[in-house]
Amino acid sequence: MLGEYPIEGRGAAEIAASVERAVGAGALRPGQVLPPMRELASRLGVNPNTVAAAYRTLRERGVIETAGRRGSRVRAKPATTGREELRVEVPAGGRDLAAGNPDPALLPRLAPALAAAAEEGDLGPVLYGGDPVDPELIRMARAELDADGVPEGPLTVMSGALDAIERVLAAHLRPGDAVAVEDPGWGSVLDLVPALGLRTFPVGMDDDGPRPDDLRRALESGARALIVTDRAQNPTGASVTAPRARALRAVLREHPRTLLIEDDHGHGIVDLPLHPLAGVTDHWAVVRSASKAYGPDLRVAVVTGDPVTVDRVRGRQRLGPGWVSLLLQRAVVRLWREGAVDRAAVAKAYGSRRDALVDALAERGVVAHGRSGMNVWVPVPDETGAVARLLQAGWAVAPGARFRLNSGPAIRVTISTLGEEDIAPLADAVAAAVRPSPARVYG
Repeated sequence: MLGEYPIEGRGAAEIAASVERAVGAGALRPGQVLPPMRELASRLGVNPNTVAAAYRTLRERGVIETAGRRGSRVRAKPATTGREELRVEVPAGGRDLAAGNPDPALLPRLAPALAAAAEEGDLGPVLYGGDPVDPELIRMARAELDADGVPEGPLTVMSGALDAIERVLAAHLRPGDAVAVEDPGWGSVLDLVPALGLRTFPVGMDDDGPRPDDLRRALESGARALIVTDRAQNPTGASVTAPRARALRAVLREHPRTLLIEDDHGHGIVDLPLHPLAGVTDHWAVVRSASKAYGPDLRVAVVTGDPVTVDRVRGRQRLGPGWVSLLLQRAVVRLWREGAVDRAAVAKAYGSRRDALVDALAERGVVAHGRSGMNVWVPVPDETGAVARLLQAGWAVAPGARFRLNSGPAIRVTISTLGEEDIAPLADAVAAAVRPSPARVYG
């Protein structure tokens, strides 16, 4: 079944890495069947549970898939280099609605803010041993966090949301621990968790956020952490409502040792209120990134949390990059203070485009989701077919496989650059693309 390729390793991580290397090098091909777990365990001289753990890791990383008695096999599109590689090539003249980027027209000009920050730096150069955070950034961030009901806690600055999430997870968890993650959820998080040697435990989503019963099941099954997106959830656009927040907090109160990480990346681009969950568990962190409102290249995220968590994150940061550039922090301060982004106008722009597409799809009998943010999530019966048909029509959308664990097939449409004239043609194309493929008859 495997030709001449020998799977090697004594531990689950080593076995999984051996298979993943082979898939990446082409020694194991898409669709190729892996040996049954007991057979491979006997060959390697290890416990079958070790092989089962390796196969579970490979499934979570998107390398293999399991189909009951047909066994485990390499996925048709193995995600050996991360879910972000599960993308489509935009055809010449086509529209890219897959990348997930903000509308460049709604981003502020960075040159004046960066120049002013550089001049400030020239007056007092940043040197080793100085304060790693800009006090004005912390003051402004704290004021807004207070207004949004986020509990009091120390603040620090990280290089974007994913950097913050990684450091908070590493501050408390160890390889083998389970993390409750949104399903569907941000593909980068779904890659990051297993890359840290942690296990993902999917929590189902609806328009109001994570489902409380699914969260309770995850925590009762041993998940030690929860990562939740408060608003503008990627890919579904879900936003945690006040009733849902109360229900989720009630579940978390039953498990006070859970590490809670809230990603409020929608801050500055949505007009829905924040309903934070923080404050009911011993350890927590709330992360706000500047990327969506001010531009992805501004690698600045403000993080607040309980004192132990923030202290551990700061300590680990000191051993690595040391700090986030004060030049970037001061540029964000100027953009923020001078109102370079009209938050209400940005939220209205994204909201009108998103609502127009959801309504147009509904008129064509297609159910779509998108309460907030820059994306619309469209469940489909045939994900691969829908993506391919839309490509043929000149629209590149993201396959749902980049964002799913156990949830059903779908496509993600980023609406950030859509114009009013695009809505009807796109809705027509999506409606045509989501119809099931005609049955094939082989004579």
